[in-house]
Amino acid sequence: MALESNPATAHAASPSAHVTTPSGRVVGIPEGTRLVFGRGPDADLVIPAGRGLSRRAGVITAAAGGGAWVANISHTHALYAEGHGYRIRLPRMDEPGDPSAGWFVRHGTALVGSRVMLDEGQPLRLVVTDRAAAGQDDAPVRAEGDPTLLPLYLDPNTKLFLVALMWCRPWLIDAARGTPLPRTPEIARAALEVTDAHHQIECFDNDPAFRDRLSARVGEHLKVLRRKIVERGLVRSGVRLSDEVAVGVLIETGIVAADDLARLSDPAWCSRQEDLWWT
Repeated sequence: MALESNPATAHAASPSAHVTTPSGRVVGIPEGTRLVFGRGPDADLVIPAGRGLSRRAGVITAAAGGGAWVANISHTHALYAEGHGYRIRLPRMDEPGDPSAGWFVRHGTALVGSRVMLDEGQPLRLVVTDRAAAGQDDAPVRAEGDPTLLPLYLDPNTKLFLVALMWCRPWLIDAARGTPLPRTPEIARAALEVTDAHHQIECFDNDPAFRDRLSARVGEHLKVLRRKIVERGLVRSGVRLSDEVAVGVLIETGIVAADDLARLSDPAWCSRQEDLWWT
């Protein structure tokens, strides 16, 4: 259960995180506990003025060891997390159970709420204590100037980005997500097509050893993408990072977007990718 406090005593209670509502109410979230918020009376924290929120809109979990994880638990409404230089749309729940994706704030401040709440300056304000700055020796070491885990950014002029784009392409085209996602060999061949690597396509189709080598390279890129998703806290701990979950995270958080499909018809970008893969 969350520990409620007022601003004058919130520090004394030493929660690892606390939220301030639009009305100024402060609620502490000690490590290892979670706080469900929304407009409904069954939420731990009721936000009666939360325009655009579901009755049970989201959950904030204060992680053991520091940091807080924010997730959308609504099946109908979007939820956003906003900080310096980013606004992340947290995906709605598709199935019963715990959310599989969310946003991790290591320390610092993030604004949480519906789009209307953020646009009107009436969000929940989540503040996560920096354990290291507070002098707790068991706090994890952090780099300076990184108050939150910022959105995962993939440089479009990298091989990793092309692999991510080919992985996500079916669902970027099919918003209903009924199209099967490509497996590793299919992604590898798609990379050949994008870079107009006609000789390599012939080798891929006729030389099993070449096909296996290229597929293995693409497989390593997919491992890197999965690792980055986990390191950024974009999925809840313990969630199996299947292709469907990973691609969903990449799309829902805007790491790869439908607009990126236009790169596939950009000769300069395709030429750059050709240099990366085959030079």
